[in-house]
Amino acid sequence: MTPSANDQYDEGMGRWAPDAQSRLQQAAMELFAERGYAEVTIAEIADRAGLTKRSFFNHFADKREVLFAGANDFEQSVLAHLAGAADAAEPIDAAVLALTSAGLGLAGYAEYARARYELIASSTELRERDLIKMASLAAAIAEGLRRRGAPARTAAFSAQAAVAVFTAAYADWIEGSEAADLQSLMQRSLADLRDAVGPVDSHISRN
Repeated sequence: MTPSANDQYDEGMGRWAPDAQSRLQQAAMELFAERGYAEVTIAEIADRAGLTKRSFFNHFADKREVLFAGANDFEQSVLAHLAGAADAAEPIDAAVLALTSAGLGLAGYAEYARARYELIASSTELRERDLIKMASLAAAIAEGLRRRGAPARTAAFSAQAAVAVFTAAYADWIEGSEAADLQSLMQRSLADLRDAVGPVDSHISRN
């Protein structure tokens, strides 16, 4: 890996070390894999990274945030792609395309993504945080759709549906049960959603 401006040269190790945040994330993932999320303390993460607890809190609000540090960047990427979607695109299609485009960058981090996914699945605390993050993402997408002119309820439903599509496709990609890329899995997940919803029954009462 080519050192970045934030990397530090470790004379004792005789090599370039990643920036503090990356060191903390790497240390945390190693410890979580060794002992389980619940058994690892912030002090231990900082010590493994060769840093202090104060350094940890300079980068993360709490232990959970180690696994969600990229959530804001991902959300901003989704919103940027959403803003650039074709004006004629239906809200659900624009939202799914934005999530797909932002998600393509995950392809190079499959091993980390799988480890992270398994950790979240193993912890009620982490699953709750994940739900909060996904709800925040859906709300941001809904706001983006409203700015594109979608009615409020249409925007909200489309955003929530698009996030559900992404969640299902992401799980399929992580599990690797089929040799398919995220883009293909997103389209399949969207098709499955449309099949599940089915055609609108014009005879359903609106009263």
